[in-house]
Amino acid sequence: MVGDEARGEMNTFQRNESKESLFTFISAGDDPPKDFPVQKKSPKLCGSNYPLSIAFIVVNEFCERFSYYGMRAVLTLYFISFFHWDENLSTAVYHAFSALCYFTPVIGAIMADSWLGKYKTIIYLSIVYVVGHLIKSVGAIPSLGNQAVHVVLSMVGLFLIALGTGGIKPCVSAFGGDQFEEEHTSERSKFFSVFYLSINAGSLISTFVTPVLRGDVKCFGEDCYALAFGVPAALMVLALVVFIAGSGLYRKTPPQGNVLLEVCKCIGFAIKNRLKNRSRQIPRRDHWLDWASEQYSKQLIGEVKMVTRVLFLFLPLPMFWALFDQQVRYSTLQGIYVLQPDQMQFLNPLLILVFIPIFDLGLYPLIKMCKFNFTPIRKMATGMILAGMAFGLAAIVEVKINETDMPQLVPKESLIQVLNLAKNPVQVTIQDQNLFQQPVEAFQNPDEYSHLILNGEQQSLRFILQHQGSSLAFNYTVKEKSVYSLIVFEAEGSLSSHLITDLETKPENGLAAVRFINGLSQDVNLTIDSKQFISVQRNYGVSGYSLVERDTYDNGKCITETGEFTLDLGLLDFGASYTVVITNVSGGAVQTWKSEDIKANNVHMAWQLPQYLLISAGEVMFSITGLAFSYSQSPASMKSVLQAGWLLTVAVGNTLVLVVAQAAPMAQWAEFVLFTVLLFAVCIIFSIMGYFYVSVDPEDLEEKEEKRETPNRGNMISLVTQKTKL
Repeated sequence: MVGDEARGEMNTFQRNESKESLFTFISAGDDPPKDFPVQKKSPKLCGSNYPLSIAFIVVNEFCERFSYYGMRAVLTLYFISFFHWDENLSTAVYHAFSALCYFTPVIGAIMADSWLGKYKTIIYLSIVYVVGHLIKSVGAIPSLGNQAVHVVLSMVGLFLIALGTGGIKPCVSAFGGDQFEEEHTSERSKFFSVFYLSINAGSLISTFVTPVLRGDVKCFGEDCYALAFGVPAALMVLALVVFIAGSGLYRKTPPQGNVLLEVCKCIGFAIKNRLKNRSRQIPRRDHWLDWASEQYSKQLIGEVKMVTRVLFLFLPLPMFWALFDQQVRYSTLQGIYVLQPDQMQFLNPLLILVFIPIFDLGLYPLIKMCKFNFTPIRKMATGMILAGMAFGLAAIVEVKINETDMPQLVPKESLIQVLNLAKNPVQVTIQDQNLFQQPVEAFQNPDEYSHLILNGEQQSLRFILQHQGSSLAFNYTVKEKSVYSLIVFEAEGSLSSHLITDLETKPENGLAAVRFINGLSQDVNLTIDSKQFISVQRNYGVSGYSLVERDTYDNGKCITETGEFTLDLGLLDFGASYTVVITNVSGGAVQTWKSEDIKANNVHMAWQLPQYLLISAGEVMFSITGLAFSYSQSPASMKSVLQAGWLLTVAVGNTLVLVVAQAAPMAQWAEFVLFTVLLFAVCIIFSIMGYFYVSVDPEDLEEKEEKRETPNRGNMISLVTQKTKL
């Protein structure tokens, strides 16, 4: 009976023991530690080799990504509408926050691998994450203090969110990989695809939900930013609860001490030792890190070699993220689609959700059947090529769009058009200019602007108008690099004119611009939609420009002294600029004439679909493979650190975009071409580096170390790790 009980206890120990069981040196006379780590096997999902614990990790990641992307979807608009910051400041703060989210993973990785372990690091930083969301939500309540209070609360909240989301980034993916036994490498590789799937599912849903919460729900008499930030906060609380709920199922690898410090010391000692021994009489060593062997173990040196080799391979990768970071930017700037610019952001995560199962279940197995060794490095290089092709197409589309753009002005040059609002044709003559050979017909929509050549930065020009046998002259000062409209109209029985300034470039982000000229003898108040209220003075007063989203505006209102009338503007299209003249009021409606000053974008949205298909396919091949590769090529003690190194390539890429854009401002299509050429060049460099890279299994190092007896150190007991049955 005693023997049976002993065998039962031994079998229990054997079942709980894993290949990654950790052995520690115990000083002579010491008692074994009570929390001696024993790895356990998690229950499986539906009889497969997938541990049940990953279900909690994937749901946690979905909720966390919903929380992050949901908050970020309305962040820039929050700065502009709630803080009343200008677009440049709002964009700068947004990019600074995004970059910080990819620099803080280093902090989380150090905490996980050196101090707390991945599980506790995720718990603690998730609490910081939740607190940041709550502070951010409270800061969006209008009645709580003045603007300074709102700004301080929001910035503190954003800092805590950046620390939380960045800190847990490298830990969650690596923690998920830790749940698999070493013999299930295929399932672990597919886990990273599922993990990435949950990221994009959270992004896809939140991109739709939070803008609806902001715009369609009203609180405190305006857009409800507090709710738009509060729902992501609730999702982050749910993410934390779900993650804790799976605690009993997780395989938790304990921290290995201050690993990063040991790595730095090892590298420093190797460099220092090599510099001291530069004599030709001293035998050379195979690797420069071997010069640390006098002080550090072969296992540590081998692990540092693995990490440095992978980090060196990562050096070209920020260029991919620099190009990928332009995706939302070019999609919103080109404005060629039926959807609104911010709605196009959902297309990328939607395509990711479609491509991941297609690639994992169809494309990759098919390539394997063709006996082609599609290694991770080849997948990543292919992803870079696809992304480069996407931006090559973007440059072509941009050139096509520019055909409807305003001409580029040079010094001593301006543009002018004539809008004849009189009842009869008018002949316009401008001093020293050979323009308008034919009379301008009444309410004639000009085909294009005419070029004015000046004799300096500005010039006073004499305009002569001939109308029904009479001639009138007006003097106007014209500045270089400006765009003008000469408004000709009849007032009190005689001809008159105004010279007004027009837009010099297309409206940004695919919006339409519209202004009004009031041809009535009474002031008018106009309502385009629920947010646009415009007052225009009588007798050909001119309003400023209003930017509106592409839509058909047939339910506007025009309020005059005599009543309220319907205003029908028709379609205001992408990238166009309009001048609308109110000519009369009759029959309960306002009669108008609309001139298209800047032509609308005439490129169909189908032109952009190939770009999205290529960039999304490239992301699947590059990003998911990179996540799995950085995990598989890192020692057990440094998996979070190397995941942080992978995320740092994203941060450097985002920073590179800002540097290039500020250092060398250029036309949009030229910027696309530049990034495309750079990415192809970097792809070649990466491919050459990958050709000489030899993949290493971290377990090989551990097995070699297990076969080698650990040397005595003072009163330390020598332990030999052997895989034998007890």
